Amino acid sequence: MGVGVFMTEVLKSACPLNCWDSCGFHVTVENDRVIKVEGDPSHPITQGKICGRGRMLETRTNSPERLRYPLKKINGVFKRISWEQALDEIALRMSNIKEKYGTTSVLHSHDYANSGILKNLDQRFFNAYGGVTELYGSLCWGAGIEAQKWDFGDAYSHGPEDIFQSKNIIIWGRNVARTNMHFYEKLLEAKKKGAKLIVIDPLFNATAKIADEYITIKPGMDGMLAAGIIKEILRLGLDDREFIEEHSYGFEDLKELLNDISVEKVSEMTEVPLETIRLLAKLYADKPTSTFMGLGLQRYKNGGNTIRLIDALVAVSGNIGLKGGGANYANLQVGQSFEVGEITLSERRLDHRQFSIMKQAEEILTAKDPEIKMIFVTCGNPITQVPDSNIVEKAFTSVETLVVVDFFLTDTAKLADYVLPTTTAFEEEDFYFSSMYHHYVNYGPKLVSAPGEARSDLWIWTKLAEKLGFGNEFNFTREQWMEQSFSSLAAKGLTLEMLKEKGTLELPVERVPWQEHKFKTPSGKFEFTSQLGKQKGNDGMLKLSVPEESVWSNPALAEKYPYSLLTIHPLRSNHSQNYHLLPSKPQLKVEVAKNIADRLKLEQGDEVRVWNDRGEVRGYTTILSKAHPNTINIDEGIWKEFGGSVNNLTASSKSDNDLGSTLYDCLVNLEKIN
Repeated sequence: MGVGVFMTEVLKSACPLNCWDSCGFHVTVENDRVIKVEGDPSHPITQGKICGRGRMLETRTNSPERLRYPLKKINGVFKRISWEQALDEIALRMSNIKEKYGTTSVLHSHDYANSGILKNLDQRFFNAYGGVTELYGSLCWGAGIEAQKWDFGDAYSHGPEDIFQSKNIIIWGRNVARTNMHFYEKLLEAKKKGAKLIVIDPLFNATAKIADEYITIKPGMDGMLAAGIIKEILRLGLDDREFIEEHSYGFEDLKELLNDISVEKVSEMTEVPLETIRLLAKLYADKPTSTFMGLGLQRYKNGGNTIRLIDALVAVSGNIGLKGGGANYANLQVGQSFEVGEITLSERRLDHRQFSIMKQAEEILTAKDPEIKMIFVTCGNPITQVPDSNIVEKAFTSVETLVVVDFFLTDTAKLADYVLPTTTAFEEEDFYFSSMYHHYVNYGPKLVSAPGEARSDLWIWTKLAEKLGFGNEFNFTREQWMEQSFSSLAAKGLTLEMLKEKGTLELPVERVPWQEHKFKTPSGKFEFTSQLGKQKGNDGMLKLSVPEESVWSNPALAEKYPYSLLTIHPLRSNHSQNYHLLPSKPQLKVEVAKNIADRLKLEQGDEVRVWNDRGEVRGYTTILSKAHPNTINIDEGIWKEFGGSVNNLTASSKSDNDLGSTLYDCLVNLEKIN
């Protein structure tokens, strides 16, 4: 009997997670198995450092809980079936649905679980099928993206190195220590070089700990604070008159709006001291001052307006198009480098219908002409992640057929009629980027074989397309798909071969956007009053708006439910992806401000019930000594079996511009369980 030869290699790869940092990896592979995931020291941005979520991709790949075979639910129990049976039955149902009801009676639910470019091929499949009901908007960042399109014409951020040009750095509602670790490293370096760091957040987080000044604010009142700072800048004559007069549109509307409120009233409503508002006015005028906005502060009914007022503050103070300045929220120019349209075939859809991603459950339940007969879930776990979970579960179990493509039996997959096992990033080739922070694209080769009969998404779409009669639309190699996506970069001297050779490539983007003060708005200027907003049926005006669930909008509700609930990104899981893989069984952690603990005589570890009219959860308390008064946090993503989802409590309302969620616009009550 021969002795086995163990082959160990350390190979370059990349993180597929929907994350700001989009890290480069070194992956240790031994005998067709991933052994370890570490950072790639040669990556120009991530430089060998990765987070625990990235390291856990090894656990995700090797977990004994991985789905290895197609499953079909028969009499309420999952049974293993062959791929041939699964695809034949799904294709037959899709064919019958198309003939009887039309293709839009199929709903495609796709979210952000994987940032690979070829994950967009599911759109090609459904477009070639004839066009289905799709979701518009974003649970994550949609209100802010739309807001910046109204103001600038697009959502662009400064390059990572530009932070070293900033005299003052404002981190507004963004805990970069948890969500953007390489930016956190740059903040430490910028501080050493003399920059002043200000953190504005309802929670005293790890980023706030390194700040020169931490400013606590009532949740959802960030836009109101920005309005107060603008008013103070104007009173002190610190505004950038040249930018306003030469490069902006609608400033007089903003001035008129600010006449409706005093800085003293802003201080009262935001619960930020008057002297702090005055300090911020002077800091913004002491240019260059950069502003980095998080995603949480736009997850309110007034979320789009919040981002627009912060944009307006950056504009009035003259920090747009300035090195070391910027209203940094997202960086869509990164994704715009690729020809996604080339591979999605949007022109092939003959029919098309859209549901709001926030309101999808209600729209599924009330859909007519046609009703929803089938839901196809890719790259997501909507039962856990979509707000108002009880209604979502009702909707997803109301249809005749639910198909889920996943690695694990998530809360959504458990409800499915068919579950199709897919590959992890290390088991397929793709390339990855993020449209949030840096402007590098990373290559991820196939490193190991998939377990059992798990197959790539592309394989699934190709086989289903063949059975439905449009297999020719998928008659390309994986290499050809990637080259199509890269086609517009070839003219700029960047090729897929270069990416494969180097592992990462810098994309040709503007490091300091809007330097020429030429904007993509209808006026070509920065727009305080948005003409695009008007075209979309809004008046386009900035507003002094407040959250829908607040003492200012609904005093009776605020009396019944006196606490603001935040549901921030978990530390150890990318949304709901890792909870079931953590070494110890997770519990739902309820983080409460000290004043709540004092009022209710709560101690660390007490079991509590948190509830409102939509539902309830139960968990165990952690007391936050420096959180804003009357504020609670429960990390999002936790599975039902561990006490979730926190979305039992959140509302499915749409933001003011229709494209974002209101996940943080949520009042609750809390009691100790004896």
